[in-house]
Amino acid sequence: MKDMILRMITTRFNGDEMISKRLSLLLWISFIHLAGIYLFTRGFLLTRLSLPNHTICEGKRCAVAQTHKRAVLLIIDALRFDFVSADPPTPASPYHHNILTLPRELTASRPEHSFLFNAYADPPTTTLQRIKGLTTGSLPTFVDIGNNFGGSSIEEDSILKQLRLAGRKAGFMGDDTWMSVFPDSFEANLTFPYDSFNVEDLHTVDEGIITHLFPLLEDPRKPFDFLVGHFLGVDHVGHRVGPDHPSMEAKLIQMNDVLKRVVGLLDEDTLLVVLGDHGMDRSGDHGGDGDLETSSALWVYSKGPALTQTHTRPPSGLLRYTRFPGTSVFHRTIQQIDILPTLSLLLGLPIPFNNLGTVIPEIFWRDRMGSDLSRALEVNAAQVKSYLDVYRSSPSGGELDESWKGLETAWTATQATSLSIEAKLISLSTFNWVALMACRSMWAQFNPLLMGLGLAVLGIGLLATWSIYTGLAAAKSRWNSWLEVHLAQCLHGIASGAVIGFVAYLPLASYLPGLDALDCIIFTAPLVSSLLIIIASPPPVTLDILKSTPVPLVLHTLAFFSNSFTFWEDRIVPFLLASSIVPYVQTGFRAPVPRLRYRIIGFSLLFAACIRLMSISTICREEQHPYCHVTFYASSSFPSPPLFVLILALPTALALPYAVARFMRITHSDVGVARSFLPIILRPALVAGALYWAIEWADSATVLGHKWAPFLRLGRTWMARLAFGVVMLGGGALWWAVPICLDFETKEAKQGEKRQVNVIGYANAFGSPYFVFWSIAFAVVYTTTQLTGQLVLGLAAVALLAWLEVVDSVRDVRSIEAAFATSIPSALLNVEASATTSPPIWFTDIVPVALLSIHVFFGTGHQAVISSIQWKSAFLLTPTLTYPFAPITVVLNSIGPLFLMGLAAPLLALWNRAPVPNIPTGLSVEKSNTGDVVEPDSQVKGESTLAAVGYMAYYATLLLGTAVSAAVLRRHLMVWKVFAPRFMTGVLGVLVADAGVLLGVGIGVERITHRVGRMFGKSAA
Repeated sequence: MKDMILRMITTRFNGDEMISKRLSLLLWISFIHLAGIYLFTRGFLLTRLSLPNHTICEGKRCAVAQTHKRAVLLIIDALRFDFVSADPPTPASPYHHNILTLPRELTASRPEHSFLFNAYADPPTTTLQRIKGLTTGSLPTFVDIGNNFGGSSIEEDSILKQLRLAGRKAGFMGDDTWMSVFPDSFEANLTFPYDSFNVEDLHTVDEGIITHLFPLLEDPRKPFDFLVGHFLGVDHVGHRVGPDHPSMEAKLIQMNDVLKRVVGLLDEDTLLVVLGDHGMDRSGDHGGDGDLETSSALWVYSKGPALTQTHTRPPSGLLRYTRFPGTSVFHRTIQQIDILPTLSLLLGLPIPFNNLGTVIPEIFWRDRMGSDLSRALEVNAAQVKSYLDVYRSSPSGGELDESWKGLETAWTATQATSLSIEAKLISLSTFNWVALMACRSMWAQFNPLLMGLGLAVLGIGLLATWSIYTGLAAAKSRWNSWLEVHLAQCLHGIASGAVIGFVAYLPLASYLPGLDALDCIIFTAPLVSSLLIIIASPPPVTLDILKSTPVPLVLHTLAFFSNSFTFWEDRIVPFLLASSIVPYVQTGFRAPVPRLRYRIIGFSLLFAACIRLMSISTICREEQHPYCHVTFYASSSFPSPPLFVLILALPTALALPYAVARFMRITHSDVGVARSFLPIILRPALVAGALYWAIEWADSATVLGHKWAPFLRLGRTWMARLAFGVVMLGGGALWWAVPICLDFETKEAKQGEKRQVNVIGYANAFGSPYFVFWSIAFAVVYTTTQLTGQLVLGLAAVALLAWLEVVDSVRDVRSIEAAFATSIPSALLNVEASATTSPPIWFTDIVPVALLSIHVFFGTGHQAVISSIQWKSAFLLTPTLTYPFAPITVVLNSIGPLFLMGLAAPLLALWNRAPVPNIPTGLSVEKSNTGDVVEPDSQVKGESTLAAVGYMAYYATLLLGTAVSAAVLRRHLMVWKVFAPRFMTGVLGVLVADAGVLLGVGIGVERITHRVGRMFGKSAA
């Protein structure tokens, strides 16, 4: 069977390999990565079990006296807590940008009718997760954030389900996310959804809500019992132009006016609740768990019945306060989910079954004895206890084992009959708080067995990858036969391992908690396959190899065990990157030929200068303040490019193709497809990409006034389309048709002599056309990247070319040293011999390219945090959120820099490598030990595969480091803030690196070597 599969993999179709052995090997390594990631994430990022139960209220068992007939819930997306009423912010305070100044006559003169809180929004602070929390009272899990794009219907009990069961009518207007999670909960004639992800539109959603909200409030029939209005303007201003922009002030003034009008139209039977679903950070983004992101405003107002009595206050043991950085006063704080049980009871509804929130004490403190508050807390605690009991009996009930004893003790304390009123209130509130903390901890529980299996696969797989790397490096010209043998081992191992895993699972199923048969197969198949590779080709372990281990890779991996080093990874990477080229500079000083000496030192200095200039671009994560200053944007709260970037953007786009041509001119390879591609395809695409973002800046800053906004939007949309169309359609078709950078010069022969034909660009026949191929992807990513990032990408392209020249020159030095070491320096004069005996790619050659990838990721305005996602890129090709274009451009913006360097890895083997002319049989054709005839040109393919394997190994090592750190430090205070996001970034890094090298080897290398081989009369083996 395995032989048949192997033949299928290597079958040729129309003379070309359908799936080459090289590509098959890389796919196998990628499969190992996917298996390890799957197992580890299954154990590390667990999801919460959603219970389908709903609360059924029998008699008065779960009821509290209803105070209001209806409610209006207004969500002002990303609205932070209002500090104005208690602690006026200073101009330097980061908290003064997106706050509302509530009417003083409401907050001061009627304190028994108005309450203002800071509400803690559980991370992830994305809109869908906060809607779930607000309506169900449940907690999100870390991986819930993935549902923020295209949320599914909420099946859990919610306030909207309870309204429907009670026969009451709900209406909605605003963010259409509500319709995706509650498709059947609102009255058809009271439903007005608007597109939620068009962050460039600051007004349509808000104005649509205003259009429908006030007529409903003015209607004397009051056709609703519960009305939701979800405004998006504040959030969109933050995403697009930041909280410092004048547009934020104008939007807040508009929201203030809306609230004043709403209050004026309220009747005494309607409760008003105004809140932000989450906050926003200094740059206007959200998604993580920073103080600014989790702090949101909550205002509850009753025009009719008083919500509390002001003569006394609830027991202090029920109240919690917080003080934020930059302020000196403690503020009343609650959990955002506390609004759900509070609102449910005020409306006379049962508390939804899955709720973990606690009623807000002040709102039920209506007499000195606290009887209403006591009753509300009793109902609340009983509901929480009922939920815990059902969860305990569910298949996931074992998650509560660790905390169940404490929960039972806290519940027993609430049932004591000898408690005073104050003690009773505190015991009930304490039980709810203990339950909330237990569930937060529970949904941070892990499956150590699955995590261990995942780590085992990643670790053994990395060792097998290293075995392949060392085996390929040693095989040299015999790599074709070596690959065939080891691919058979891979396939045999996968098949055998799958059978072993399934058979082993049957008797061990009861001893493997949380595992199923598929998990066992996914574990054993790659494990057995990797072990067979290691046994067949054990990696050499010598003192020289241990001493040659790249120190930057070791330090980089170990850094993930420190939260401080992980915080500052963007500053560590440039240091590691500069350190990684030190051995090459030393080689340059001792180079035997002056030309090589100058080239190595000169291009190394250029590489170092580029990475230093790239380091100027910074984006700060919350933990880096106050020691980090944003330079990617004009300021930390004004997400527009700095002035010098606006000045340099267009000249950079114009000059970059010239810089590429200048590097190609060193080997006279700026001919062929490069002669047309660089000026006609690449330059217009880069200029169009730069113009898009320049026009976007002019549009956002209203440089030409609002009347020009439609024309600017139309202009930049077509600029982006032009950039994509020119480079993908025009450039792709041109490269596919003529993927060579060669030209021919014929010299007329003299009398009696043969005519001479010179091949121009021959010395870089493989590298130059591959760089053209790489440039197509570069231009696409360049267009999706904001202006500051475009300068960084330009520097990265120059740095990559400089490093390729350094590696080529050092390779020449190694060849010279090897030739003299063998006492046959004349071998250097033999083109055929030098092509086949040239030193293979060293792993240290790959390290700077891998580090450059991460450096570019940080330099283009990204961090290992959710809030650094640049949502503006979703509107490149269309003025509104349009699938699939919006997700594609966001992904290209976010991980494009990582992909580009993975795609560039084969260049290490291709750059400045010349094809070998057709050689008559028996003259210089080498035969391997197996009798295979080996063509010297195939060495280029072998070394490009070697470079790809080394690149994949680097990122697999980083992934293993992040996974081990996340596993070991899973109880660390910073696990969800630092180690889990960095692990997920590591997963993306591996997947993108794998995709890059697979595309590069499978398309770029195959196409170029095939065409060059045909041109020089060789097969494309």
